[in-house]
Amino acid sequence: MTRQEAAAGCIEVITGGMFSGKSEELVRRLRRATIARQRVQVFKPATDVRHEPGRLVTRDLRELEAESVADSGELRARLHPEVQVVGVDEAQFFDAGLAALATELADAGVRVIVAGLDQDYARHPFGPMPGLLALAEYVDKMHAVCVRCGATAHYSQRIAGGADQVQVGDAESYEARCRRCYEPWAG
Repeated sequence: MTRQEAAAGCIEVITGGMFSGKSEELVRRLRRATIARQRVQVFKPATDVRHEPGRLVTRDLRELEAESVADSGELRARLHPEVQVVGVDEAQFFDAGLAALATELADAGVRVIVAGLDQDYARHPFGPMPGLLALAEYVDKMHAVCVRCGATAHYSQRIAGGADQVQVGDAESYEARCRRCYEPWAG
């Protein structure tokens, strides 16, 4: 992306299944923006309680300061007027208003970078991600490695827990699976 494109505002979506490196890529992009001396704000959903509320932590233990918010309305309320880059992790856990807010910010010249699952454990579109994907100028689909056969994994296989769509978990509840090894959840 050129400097002129960044100044014009845009939406970037980093998506894919669990264990594919979405948060790592988000952190990489946000660190580069910080190095470029851009005003960066990072948000994550309050429902993600796997780490401290004020930290975005990746599986490889890279960290950034982040604000935990309940929804897109609270995210909007916490935005600094001079923000140039907004990062959002675990975007699938936000409400539908996130897509409209991302568009509004991009239209105002802000670079918006969101990372999130495009599909839930049942391979259904997840939260505001379909809308964000449709609106984004840039989309990167990340892939994990299937734990069964080693192929490219696109899906988050639920291996423990209930049938609720939203179930925050990690390796104790999910595995990366390819199309051939994916099994519909019977739990």
